[in-house]
This record gives sequence, C-alpha cells and structure tokens, in this order.
Amino acid sequence: MRRPRLDRLLLALLPALTGCSPALNDFERTLAANDSATAALGQWCERRRLAEPPVIRALSDPAASPVSAIIRQNLEISRDEPVAYRHVRLVCGERTLSVAHNWYVPSRLTPDMNHTLVTTDTPFGKVVAPLRFQRERLAQTRGAMEQCPQGTILSHQARLRTAQGELISLVIECYTKENIQ
Repeated sequence: MRRPRLDRLLLALLPALTGCSPALNDFERTLAANDSATAALGQWCERRRLAEPPVIRALSDPAASPVSAIIRQNLEISRDEPVAYRHVRLVCGERTLSVAHNWYVPSRLTPDMNHTLVTTDTPFGKVVAPLRFQRERLAQTRGAMEQCPQGTILSHQARLRTAQGELISLVIECYTKENIQ
C-alpha cells in the first residue's frame, strides 16, 4: 500500500515522465476550440492571468519572406496575385506567446483591414474577424516546425477561409514556452 505522500510525488512527476504537461494539454485544447489564434491566446492570457489587462498585441518584425509556389498553391492564387507577409510576435503583457508567419491575400480583405494590418499592432485574427473566418488545420506538432524559433513548444500550420470559403491566409504559428510557465 502506497503512502499519500508517494502518490502526490508520482502525480507530480507523471507529466515529466510522459513528456506531457497538464498545462500544455489545456493550452492545446484552448487553441483547438477556436478558429482564431488571437481569440484563443486572449482567453489563455486572461485565464492564466499573464497580464492585466489581458490584451493580445502583434509586434511586427519587418523581415520579408519570399512567396513560394507552395504558398501560392495553399492560398489558391495565381503567380501574379499580390501576397502580403506579416511576421509578428503575439504578446500579452511582456510575454511572447506566439511567433507567427502570415501570408495573406490583400485583395480578399477590405481596404480598412489592409490599412490596419500595415499600420497597427492589432492581430490578424482580430482585424479579419468580421469575415467570420474558419481555420483549416494543415499540420500540428509538439515542438518546432522549420520556421519556428528555439523555445517553441507547439507549432501549427493552417489556412483561414472566409464564411464563403475563400482562402485569405496561410499561417505558421510557433507557440512559446511562456504559455505554460
């Protein structure tokens, strides 16, 4: 018969032994329950009290990224269609929760949306929310995809479609360990 102290110790060690933490599992469920990563991160930031107020901002990195044939194929556009790229750190307070690479089709957004994306720190998901987009998950992995920085605990690749089914964006999201610390 085990002692209660030993049981508590085993329960505390179980996530480390199995390679999965309850916080990471909860975080994955939060992301899966939302089409918008911005909305999910806002809920997560509020629930975990990561900052007051729990506001998600997109801090831009001016780096450029080539638009490959694969990206164009994923967006279902011709080789002549303009594509915009937005590389941001999604932060809540002082914590970087996600590093996101976002290729989007400006012609499928309103002029106001395009202006907001270029001139503010408003996250993409919040800007395009009026389009009632849905997320089509293409890949998910624990750890980092090729484009993700060190310290990534979870990576997603997804496409966003308007309510009418038109593709507006291809994203690679790199979620940091700051989500579960």
